[in-house]
Amino acid sequence: MTDLLKGKVAVVTGGARGLGGAMCQLFSDEGAEVIALDMGDMTYEKTNVTYMPLNVTDKQESKEVFDHIIEKFGKIDILVNNAGITKDALTRKMSDDQWDAVIDVNLNGVFNLTRYVGPHMAEQGRGSIINISSVVGTYGNIGQANYAATKGAVVSLAKTWAKEFAMKGADVRVNTIAPGYTMTDILKTVPDDLLDKFAKMTMLNRLGQPEEIANAALFLASDMSSYITGQLISVDGGMRL
Repeated sequence: MTDLLKGKVAVVTGGARGLGGAMCQLFSDEGAEVIALDMGDMTYEKTNVTYMPLNVTDKQESKEVFDHIIEKFGKIDILVNNAGITKDALTRKMSDDQWDAVIDVNLNGVFNLTRYVGPHMAEQGRGSIINISSVVGTYGNIGQANYAATKGAVVSLAKTWAKEFAMKGADVRVNTIAPGYTMTDILKTVPDDLLDKFAKMTMLNRLGQPEEIANAALFLASDMSSYITGQLISVDGGMRL
């Protein structure tokens, strides 16, 4: 490894598994002190990855966790807003609970922590925030009106925060990654014929791996992307919907 994040403190929501887990492990390999925030149990052990429980929909808990991280680690250099859920249904069949739950985690949860981390980065003069969106946020998808709405919204949030947190001259960058179909544990339960269909929807004729999304996050978290902000990067194998 190249120590791209040596001396950095990175916070990743939804960091106990899946894409968030891959990011936490890669960031640790690259020299960062990493805090994995999640409601579920950790699915791996890694040097320099500290687990802290957090329900991102809880406003008070988000503030308390932010304060605790600053007290223990002194700063936050990188924030990845990765925590998210799906509760799919056609719009005519979608319940209020399904709509509200996805909005609360995928949109409000992003705001609840960033409202503290962003100003902190602006005050310390630098930082990188990465929102995790989805191809569904760009293209839409049948049965995912709630999910698509949130994943489109976090792109707009990143563009707004890129302006707000840098407006007094701070070197704070805010970007978004839109992953395509990626082989996390959820997709491992999908029948092979559907996986083949998903793969054929990409230019590269294959599904993504969590490490490939993590590599994009590493690029945006590190100084390799020092002149990139307010941007959406699609990591989807050239998806065609």
